[in-house]
Amino acid sequence: MGDIAQIQESEYDAILRQAVAVIDRTRAVVATTVCSAIGTAHWEIGKLLHDRKVESKHGSGVVNRLSYDLKQRYPQMGVSPRNLWDMKKFYERFCNSELKLRQAVAVLPWGHILTLMRKFGEDDNAILYYAQEITLKGWNRELLSSAISLKMHIRKNDLSDNNFEQTLPATQAMFANEVFRSSYNLGFLGVKDPILETELETRLVEKVKQFLLELGKGFTYIGNQHVLEYNGKRSKVDMLFFHRGLHCLVAIDLKIGEFKPEYAGKMNYYLSLLDRLERRDDENRSIGVILCAEKDHVEVELALEDMGKPIGVADYQLIVPQEELKKVVAEEVEAFGREYPLCADIEKDF
Repeated sequence: MGDIAQIQESEYDAILRQAVAVIDRTRAVVATTVCSAIGTAHWEIGKLLHDRKVESKHGSGVVNRLSYDLKQRYPQMGVSPRNLWDMKKFYERFCNSELKLRQAVAVLPWGHILTLMRKFGEDDNAILYYAQEITLKGWNRELLSSAISLKMHIRKNDLSDNNFEQTLPATQAMFANEVFRSSYNLGFLGVKDPILETELETRLVEKVKQFLLELGKGFTYIGNQHVLEYNGKRSKVDMLFFHRGLHCLVAIDLKIGEFKPEYAGKMNYYLSLLDRLERRDDENRSIGVILCAEKDHVEVELALEDMGKPIGVADYQLIVPQEELKKVVAEEVEAFGREYPLCADIEKDF
């Protein structure tokens, strides 16, 4: 305990978060490997039943007996008659599909595969879309079902990580969608290693001019850790701005990790306080932006569905993209050559 007392609680929290992230990543790799192995077993059993021409009309006795005997040997494995029939359907559904689809489906948990087969039948494009999203974002079956109900495969090119259309007048909602982006580049901060939210905020405050340029035209910086005091309690908004065109306060909440649904509730509360305590009569409703390292469209949409305040969720990149970096370097070299032509000539001689 002596060592813990010598470091700040925030530093320990950062260590804990990073350790948890390592374990979660390892578990995800193990889970994918296990799913792939189980998927292979299901595929091979399904192929066996197909090749042996075991059909539902005449083969129920064979499948029932096979289920019983396999359970005796592998009591923990799901080999019920229904599951065996599903394995046969699994093989028959994808045996003639393109390799890309077969590979995408092969690494999915069995329950996810059955859900996709039931929901989409022969629709290869829909199944491929959800299979890739499941692998990329680690959706459980509940999130998969939510994504399907939201018809994400149809709306994938028309996704908006905000609720502006539901919470703002039509004209202002349209303008807000033009003002706020779904992703921001914070490469100007020069961050190379994991940092705490407080440090991210400090660096943004130090380089607020660059941050304002990244946010776009019309933003005025008011302050950070802006205090909102109401009913004997104090809350703090990470960063507060005012947008001239939208004519409203803009609260930004910074997160170093991925988006979590509870962040929307917290922002909704901040906006209620801003509208009650600081919004002027001639100003429009305050808008909130949750700026996080990663986001999932399904979680964002579900989290914002019943929120009464206008909230957007955006992610950010801390590393400057390669092409942009080359452009910046080229511009700097050119500017240096103009300012110090003699040095540029010497460089050519070498």
